[in-house]
Formats: sequence, structure tokens, C-alpha cells
Amino acid sequence: MTYKIHNAVVVGAGTMGAALAAHLANAGVPVTLLDIVPKDAPASDKQARNKIVNEGWDRCIKARPANLMSSDLATFVKLGNLEDDFEAVAKADWIIEAIIERLDIKQQLMTRIDAVRKPEAIVSTNTSGIPIKDIAEGRSKGFKQHFLGTHFFNPPRYLKLLEVIPTKDTLPAVTEFISWFGSYRLGKGIVLCKDTPNFIGNRVGFGTGAFGMYYILENGYSVDEVDALTGPLMGHPKTATFRLIDLVGIDVWEHVGKNLAPAIPHDTYALKFLNAEKPNNLIHTMVERNWLGNKTKVGFYKEVRTEEGKKEFWSLNLNTLEHAAPTKPRFDSSGKAKDIENLGERLKVFLGASDRGAQLIQALTYQGFQYSSMLIPEVADKPKPIDDAVRWGFMHEAGPFEIWDMLGVAETVKKMKAAGYAPAAWVEDMLKSGCASFYQYKGDNKVGIYDVNKRKYIKIARAPGLVVLSELKKAKKVISENTGASLYDMGDGVACVEFHTKMNALDDDIFNIAIEALDRVEKDFVGLVVGNEADNFSAGANIFMVVVAAQQGMWDVLEGAVAKLQNMNMRMRYSARPVVVAPAGLTLGGGCEVTMHASRIVAAAETYIGLVELGVGVIPAGGGTKEYMRRIINPLMRVPSAEVLPGLMKVFEQIGQAKVATSAEEARQFAILGPADRVVLSRDHLLAEAKKEVLHMAATGYKPPAPELIYAAGRDALAALRVGAWAFKEGKYITEYEGVIAGKLANVMTGGDLSRPTWVSEQYILDLEREAFLSLCGEQKTQERMWAMLNTGKPLRN
Repeated sequence: MTYKIHNAVVVGAGTMGAALAAHLANAGVPVTLLDIVPKDAPASDKQARNKIVNEGWDRCIKARPANLMSSDLATFVKLGNLEDDFEAVAKADWIIEAIIERLDIKQQLMTRIDAVRKPEAIVSTNTSGIPIKDIAEGRSKGFKQHFLGTHFFNPPRYLKLLEVIPTKDTLPAVTEFISWFGSYRLGKGIVLCKDTPNFIGNRVGFGTGAFGMYYILENGYSVDEVDALTGPLMGHPKTATFRLIDLVGIDVWEHVGKNLAPAIPHDTYALKFLNAEKPNNLIHTMVERNWLGNKTKVGFYKEVRTEEGKKEFWSLNLNTLEHAAPTKPRFDSSGKAKDIENLGERLKVFLGASDRGAQLIQALTYQGFQYSSMLIPEVADKPKPIDDAVRWGFMHEAGPFEIWDMLGVAETVKKMKAAGYAPAAWVEDMLKSGCASFYQYKGDNKVGIYDVNKRKYIKIARAPGLVVLSELKKAKKVISENTGASLYDMGDGVACVEFHTKMNALDDDIFNIAIEALDRVEKDFVGLVVGNEADNFSAGANIFMVVVAAQQGMWDVLEGAVAKLQNMNMRMRYSARPVVVAPAGLTLGGGCEVTMHASRIVAAAETYIGLVELGVGVIPAGGGTKEYMRRIINPLMRVPSAEVLPGLMKVFEQIGQAKVATSAEEARQFAILGPADRVVLSRDHLLAEAKKEVLHMAATGYKPPAPELIYAAGRDALAALRVGAWAFKEGKYITEYEGVIAGKLANVMTGGDLSRPTWVSEQYILDLEREAFLSLCGEQKTQERMWAMLNTGKPLRN
């Protein structure tokens, strides 16, 4: 049977259920969100009967970070209740249960679903701990064949992990389809799990987390000390340990720990710490006091306003249970390690040191390795699912076995034993068999993984059709390269330009490769992809080069660089072959301008894109101002009797406030993406989808657009914008110098001192952009802004 998901139902409008409905909407799936009817709600009052679901959805759309990628996507979601709107379940292709964690209530719901579901409809539970097989107990054969666990991590938009848990009755085709849909359509990293307590992510997380809490309390570490050590230094997010528990919710932490302990009576490595008196008393006391973390604004941290009105987060003294002003702990080991970029080398510093900070990291690292190894083969037969679950579910830089490989397995085993954290027996068996690492490597790529049951490496399976640039390089598909960029042959007549400077900042090396690519594509290829596999597509121009050139008076060099960027972008826009740009992550300033000149954009859903040049004291000069005028003002002014000012104000605000779209879909609202541009939720598939788009455009007879004139509103509109900027300055919304920058921007946006509105060439606006940019670069306050950004990473408002 071929499965499809054209519409879905989520039952349960709590934090997770509503966020799941939002993420299905992000993927373009129409979804109905259902919840119970409040007691005593009148049968005739639909609003009252939908009170619970309405409030759940309202909390979801107000939550930050946002669950929806764009407010426009809310129309994919319908709201209803389980009495009046249950027919939605009968029509759904996928029904997801996300209700209270009580087996009896889940089973009652499944009985109702079983009675009405379509024969091919897939039903799944988002339970985080109840055995999947128990939830399906007593259901029909067809239901059981189409039932499985789909455990998303919260918030589902941002956390990549999706644990898929089939039962012995689940059809393999159902497991395969949901895994494909979760990966390709929802952008998730799929980990197939056995139906064991808390599956993989939470089992590892709480088994190691309970130990961590025990060790911290027994050894007298402070909240500030722990969070200074257990964040990025260990390859973990900035939330570290206690900020993470505050984020999750201290009541949730207690609930999961209480439920997990009785479910794993055999797990002696976790039970000692899950049942430890001191940590449990601490957590329970905090719950009793309603210190639940972020949701009540007090937990291990408390939000405090100082006398000057400044917001501070005071940390909890774990002995007195009083909050105190934050401290900045210092350890010799962290001082030596903090500037080491490689995670393995950074951890080696801690594992070889002896101060208190190093001792904590040693204990957490060695126990994490020990516990992860002990879970095999109970929760997985190979290390990779555990690594994937930890990376994707907790946003760690690497999983425990990946880190273990970095440190050297045999050498680390000796240190673990000496410290009292002996690994599972299979690890030493693996070493004795001649397998020196958990992964089998070909160069830097992982090609195999050790299977504990088979006692040998097995090949790592990969989704078909993915494009991996490092593999193209090894296959000698590099056509040209320099220190800033590379040009690849992707196959099938498609070329690819990859940036690889720091933060992919645009520089002359990138321009040269891109121009060479455009030359070659016109002769030898059907089209071009501009994209990379880095976290960020491009953070913009190399402002170090800009400010140094300005301060040394190298105006010809600077003007030449800006003109080169403008010309490169215009060549892309009018290329005879399709040029598809594939942005992801930070796509700022010049990176945004490159993107806006593509024939087509295929963007990763989590693309944070905008023209931010005002933050460093200049205006967009790579065609960005021109493109906003073309996309926002031009369509408006083609309407008879239209007023230009609303369009001008939108452009003025978006550039003047350095607005950054928080998703690719929101970038569509900004007019950075157009109606034909695509958004891909799976970052792993982005380059492959961009390549497909090039081939599709070429196959359907792509032709470049006709040259377009730009509406320049002239001096009356310029005067209006100047008055607006003056009012903002007088109201203290912008600084005196920001008023100067705004004046330069207004001049470009209106075409300068034109006596009347005129349709001008793109080059006319580009020349004004370049002139304004160079003029501002000569200003001391702009140079101060550039140096502040380079030194602090934060904008200076001078």
C-alpha cells in the first residue's frame, strides 16, 4: 500500500500537541487540533466548548521562540473538540495522540479512534515513556498494523530528533513511510527505537542527568560553576545544565524521573542516582514552592531587576535555597581550553587537568560513556542511534561514542577504569577484536558503525539522492577552488559554488570563483547551485576588509569590491542558465543580497535572512536596496492611482530597522522570497533539492527575466522620508548618526533629488547605493560601528 498524508489530526492541545500542529502547518499539511470539552460547557456554545483547544493554540502562537514559521501558515490549522468534531479523525491520514501521560486515558482514546479511522490511516502516540505496545492493547489488527510511537522533542520546530518506535505488529511499510515523511517533509532526524522505557534520548538524558545532579550536590558545586563548565566547553548548548532544567520545567524533570525509576528495576547504573535522596529532596522542594523554572520565572535561576532597572538572573544557592547575584567562576583548565575550536582537543585539556572544573567534566564525561555503553544492546544494537538521539534531541555538538572516538577509545577506557567508571564488557571485546573505534572512517567521513550483536562494522545507510560536497571533493569533482570558495561538478550538468571563509563572509576569493562559475555554466552546464553545508550560508561582507580599506583611504579598491559584488549579482539575475541559491542559517547583508539575485531560491526552513547593514553604519550596496524597491515598490506603483508612501515606508523600515526574518517563510512576507521560491524543512536535503530545481528549470525552458525599471519616487517622497527620520530622531528612537544613515538610505530609495517620480534603470539605483556606501565608510562613526561589531559581535549605537 502507498501511504500519503494530505491531512492530519493532533489530539491534545497542550504545549507539545499544539506545537506539533504548528509544525505540520510549517510543512504545509492541513491539520485539525482537538481537545476535550470543558465540564458544563453548554451544548449550543461552540466557543465555550472549544475553550481548552482555543487557549492551547493561543499559547502556542504567542510562544517564543515561535512555533509557526510564519503567521500566514496558521490558516492550515483548524480547531475543534473531541465531541463535536471527531469526524475529523475519520478523514485524517495521520492521527497523532499527544494527551496526558496516563495509560487508561490513552487506551480509551485509541478505542474511539479505532472505531472511525480509515483503513490506511496511520495512528501514532507522542508518549515519552509509556510502552507503545500497551497503548495499542486490545485494538483491532488493522489498527495495530498502522500504529507506532512518534516521539518528538519539544519544541518540535527546532529540535531535530524524532524517535520512531514500531511494535511487533506495526507494518514495516508504515515504519518506513513515517520515517521518510518525518525526515523529508518535517525535517527531522529519525532514530528507530526499541519499545524500551523512555526510548533512547530521555533514557540517556535522565540516566546521565541524575548522576550529574548527584555528583554536583555531593561535591559542593554551585549553579554558576556548573553552567560555566557544562555548556559550549563540553560541546553542549549555552543552556548547560541548570538553565536547561529551568527550560524543561522542574516539575517535568521530577515527573519524568519518578516515572522512569520504577520502569527500569534492572538498571542499577541509573537507579542509584534516580532514587538518590538529596537531589530528589531538592527538586521536590522547588516544585512545592512553585519554583518551576522559566514558566514561573524562578527555578535554579530567578529573574531580578536591579535598582537601575537592569535585568539580571540570580542563581540558586543549592545549600541555603536562596538566590544570589551571579558570579563568574574561573578555572585554570577552562582558561586553557576555551579558545580550542576542536571539541576532542578541548576535552583532552580537561581530562588531563586536576582542578575542580576538570574533575566535574571528567566525571560527567566518563559516566556518560559508561552509561551509554551499558544501554547497548537494550535500547539499540549500535552506538549510532544513541549518538544521533543525543545530538539531535539535546543539540550537543557530538554524541558520546563520537566523542569517545575523538579521545581514543582504548586510552579513554583505561582512564575510565582508573576513575571507577568501567565501560560495558562489549567495548573491550570490540577493542580485542581489532576494532579500535566505534565508527569506521574513510578520511573524515563515517562509513561504518560497530554492531554489538554482529561483532563487526556494518555500513552506515544513507538516504538516497543526498548531495555531500565532501564526497564530491574526494571524487575529484572540484573544478576550481581558492581559499574562499570552490566550484564543483554536481553531476547531471549542474555546477555548485560553495563558500568556505569564516562565517562565509564575502570576499574577493568568493567573487572570483562565482564569476568563473557563471562563465563556465554558460558554456558547459545547464545551471548553477550556490550553497554550502555550513551552519550559516553567509554572514555578509568581510567588514574587516572594508574598515581597514576605508581607514587607509583605499577608495578605489573599496569601490571596486562593491562594484564587483553588484556586477556578480546582476550576472546571476540575468544569467541565461538558471542560478539557484540555497541559503540556510544566517544569511545576512551581502549574503541576503546574493540570495535575492537568484533565478530561484530553495531555502532551508531555518534561514535567518535580512539586510542588516545599518548595524555597522552603512546601507545595502550589493543590490539589496534596489531589490527591495523592485519587489515592494514596483508592483504597488503599477496599480493606477497608487500611493507610493506605504511601499516606501515598508522598505525604509525593513532596511532601517535591520529586520531579519526568523524563517524562510517569514522571509516570504518580507519579499525576500517570492511565490515561486521553495522552502525545504530538511537541511540534509537542501543541496539535492536545489539541484533538482536547476534541472527542472532547465528542462522547462528557463529564460532570464526582461530587464526591469525601478520606480524612483523623487524629491517629494525624499522629503517625506527625511521628516520621518527626523521625527524618529527627535523621539529618541534613533541616534543622531542613525538619522544621517537614514538620510542616505532615503536618498537611494527615492532616486535622489529627482524633480518628479521616474522609472529608472537598475544600474541607476546601484550607482546610488555604491555612492552612499562609500560616503558612509568614510565617516568615523561608521568605522567605530564596524570595529565594535568585529570586537564584540554586537552592534554599537553611537
